[in-house]
Amino acid sequence: MAIKIATTHRDIVDAIRKKEYAPVYLLMGEESYYIDRICEFMEQNILEESERDFNQQIIYCTKDTDVADIVNSAKRYPMMAERQVVIVKEAQNLLKIDDMVPYVNNPLSTTILVICYKNGVLDKRKKLTSAIEKNGVVYESARVKEGALPDFVVDYLRRKGLGIEQDACMLLVESVGSDLNRMAGELDKLIIALPNSGARITCDLIQKHIGISKEFNALEFRNAIIYKNIFKANQIMQFFNDNPKNNPPQVTLAMLFNLFSNVMLAYYSPDKSINGMLAQLDLRSDWQLRQYRDAMTNYSAMKTMLIIGKIRETDAKLKGVGKGNLTDADVMNELVYFILH
Repeated sequence: MAIKIATTHRDIVDAIRKKEYAPVYLLMGEESYYIDRICEFMEQNILEESERDFNQQIIYCTKDTDVADIVNSAKRYPMMAERQVVIVKEAQNLLKIDDMVPYVNNPLSTTILVICYKNGVLDKRKKLTSAIEKNGVVYESARVKEGALPDFVVDYLRRKGLGIEQDACMLLVESVGSDLNRMAGELDKLIIALPNSGARITCDLIQKHIGISKEFNALEFRNAIIYKNIFKANQIMQFFNDNPKNNPPQVTLAMLFNLFSNVMLAYYSPDKSINGMLAQLDLRSDWQLRQYRDAMTNYSAMKTMLIIGKIRETDAKLKGVGKGNLTDADVMNELVYFILH
């Protein structure tokens, strides 16, 4: 039997490397990146390449997929191999997923059943979840918090023997956001573009190969808002409005909501020391905290609360609620004016 509790994706990967397998795995959560990485690792490392044709099956689920077909596949015995692997992808589409419970309660020792459940978690009150917890491994891939995104970027590059400048790291985090699959894709582009193996990723490299403007980007807009640089903020907002495909208002809105929500959390921190506020905001380093402390000097707690309310109102307008004849650009300009004045 393999590990019972998988705190991180590394727990599962390390166990697979040691050939410690569970009969059933449930990989679920809002963050699909780690689910995909674990699944890919299993596809490539549990069976030998010569065994996969007959003993590795991947099932892509739709609402029409019959759970009985999955169970029957899991009950099949391997051919000329010690075990078989059945990978169930997009399991969140299954209408009767609990029909797997009888099999999970008595799984075949020669089958490794992997259930990938994305965009949410399987209700822990369901019989299937408790059955897998008893006989297999349950891993939840939670959405990565803002404070952990720079660490993800640095660690991703470090494992490839590369580095990144601090400003470039923040530019990527603010421009790409928390979609780790997209972030990994953008980092891979930059790695290919590096002039030599020892080079570090810079803002210039990002501007050249990802199409993020060095001057008019999410990071510069965030800075302009924090420090109340009215001219710069409006200049960048105009650039965003003129290029909505590359700078959708919903992404800008999410960044602003995240910024001011954290400022509000900082105000409510019972311990206003650096360590206390780092813990309150779940940040990793002082330089991440510095801008929130600067924002507190420019925005009172009351103004911050009003801004959060205005952001929620703007979100509703962008979805058509009370928007009238206003364009998306009008709605965003109205929000920026409210924030800065």
